[in-house]
Amino acid sequence: MSTQPKYATQGATHRRTESAILEGAKKLISQFGLSNISMIEIADASQVSRATLYNHYRDKSAVISALITAEVEFMIDLANKAGTPADALEKLSLYISTDGALSSMRVHDKAALTEMLSHAEHPLYLELAKCLYSATKSAAGTGVAMRWLMGQAMQPLTPAQSREQAELLVDRTLF
Repeated sequence: MSTQPKYATQGATHRRTESAILEGAKKLISQFGLSNISMIEIADASQVSRATLYNHYRDKSAVISALITAEVEFMIDLANKAGTPADALEKLSLYISTDGALSSMRVHDKAALTEMLSHAEHPLYLELAKCLYSATKSAAGTGVAMRWLMGQAMQPLTPAQSREQAELLVDRTLF
């Protein structure tokens, strides 16, 4: 007899399925762009049935919303694990600049990407800003850093530029 709660394995299966769906959706966006994929293609790429996909997400918009939430949570975790404010900014810069889905959206979905980046009152934007504030301890610095990172969604940086600019932001702007 198992010592785990009755539904513990169901919860783990649910999380693995959602993770597979989000990974499949991100892979498709990286290949074809956001506007060029469907729920059927997401189900196929995720290796789940359509019924399973619809049991987790009602439509493509819900999948994308969950994917954005997961990406922002990952970026917050990435920044929180960095040693210094410059390290946090560099890691975020590298992640944003090298992300395949953002790269594809720059080509296929410029309007949608611009729309996503313009919601400064969105709870996810505010969560990422709080994370940066905990690193910078500066409201002005947080605003500059957020705009710097958003700019990279449209105009990515090289790894060398990411490090150099992160250090300059910390040295000359944030403190």
